[in-house]
Amino acid sequence: MTDILIVEDDRELSGLLCDFLRKERYVVSVANNGETALLLYEKYGARLVVLDILLPGMDGFGVCAKIRERSDTPILIVSAKTDKADQLNGLRTGADDYIEKPYDIDILLAKINGIFRRHYGQDEIEDGNLRLNKISRQVFLVNTALSLTAKEYELLLLLMENKGKALRKDEIFRRIWGSDSDSEPQTLTVHIQWLRQKIEENPRTPKRILTVWGVGYQYL
Repeated sequence: MTDILIVEDDRELSGLLCDFLRKERYVVSVANNGETALLLYEKYGARLVVLDILLPGMDGFGVCAKIRERSDTPILIVSAKTDKADQLNGLRTGADDYIEKPYDIDILLAKINGIFRRHYGQDEIEDGNLRLNKISRQVFLVNTALSLTAKEYELLLLLMENKGKALRKDEIFRRIWGSDSDSEPQTLTVHIQWLRQKIEENPRTPKRILTVWGVGYQYL
């Protein structure tokens, strides 16, 4: 699943914001119009939508309303429309917050981090000497930062959030890669192996990520 879907028709601005958020270790997708935004949201989902109002075709209010018909995903409107009526319209349509352009990038990031804290629980998950930070999307083993790919991070987060629960392979694959993914289901096995190489003391006899035969995987 995408962390943040940016909906912005100014390609230079969306590119800069995308680069900045990726440096903060968020998984980001970009849409330059409302129709594309809804297609991306339907296919990949998003934990947060950062939404401009002035878009070609369907405007941001329309996108906000469509998303609200099916989901309570947080929506942060970022717009040059500063009239009180526009702000009220955005909030009434279902946006969680409204920030005016031009904005201070530090303030925008603080709002984004705040939304993630409020909607997705605690900032960190700790398990012995393994620590996962949801805000920075970093994982530490004995206080040393691990280099994880986006999919490795999402997979570890899913497993740690469901500690002690045996998750079926098809459920894991659907939640991490999406039901419409072009990836082969075997890629899950490969990513499990890579994760074990990074977090297990002995990857050949794992004690954190166990295989539950006939079912899937379990984090202990």
